[in-house]
Amino acid sequence: MTTAPLVAVAHGSRDPRSAATIHRLLDVVRALRPELDVRVAFLDLSQPLLGDVLDAVRADGHREAVVVPLLLGHAFHARVDVPAAVADAQQRHPDLRVRIGDVLGPDPRLDAAAWRRLLAAGADPDDPELGVLLAGAGSSHAPANRLVADVAARWQSRTSWAGTVATFAAAAAPDVPAAIELLRARGARRFAVGSWFLAPGLLPDRIVELAQARSDAPLIAGPMADDPGVADLVLHRYDLATVDAPLPVPA
Repeated sequence: MTTAPLVAVAHGSRDPRSAATIHRLLDVVRALRPELDVRVAFLDLSQPLLGDVLDAVRADGHREAVVVPLLLGHAFHARVDVPAAVADAQQRHPDLRVRIGDVLGPDPRLDAAAWRRLLAAGADPDDPELGVLLAGAGSSHAPANRLVADVAARWQSRTSWAGTVATFAAAAAPDVPAAIELLRARGARRFAVGSWFLAPGLLPDRIVELAQARSDAPLIAGPMADDPGVADLVLHRYDLATVDAPLPVPA
């Protein structure tokens, strides 16, 4: 078998909407490249787990695989969890070569996907009284948070909005109440929440609940996952990984 399967690995969630959204994303990936063996995996909380999928890849006769993390930045899961799961699989299967692709962000295709979701929710780029929160999960890894803030700044530069502020569900500031107060101070009278999430779940729900509690009928953008641009980005990360040197095969 000459073509390495694409194993797309998401974080996982107890919320069934999350896994369903990831599966829809991979359906779009398959539609874009029907000849490619595309498999879904999760790090935790959802099935199948990454190690089990890599076991199945080897059982099906493959000697190579490419893991593409469906993660938006280089936080803990990308830096630790994914490499650890791959290393465990390679210890079980010394003849299986696994390349790990880059995380999805930063990339203009993510910016565009989140932007399309926000416009679909009804946000008007020419509304000078609109305050926009770009909501992400939040991380103790500062560069992951800066990525979201950078996107918010780019949006601000091309709109007439009162303001655009990155906000986070956990582990980073500002939280939603603080972000709304910042936007009110800049003249916002109406609010919209952009989504820097791939899929629904506990953290996006927390963002929405806080925004609805602190503002009147805010516009709520959906998560990005099954946007065609995200699917194209997954394939781009796969293609880049296939030309990189594979990880060493354990002796």
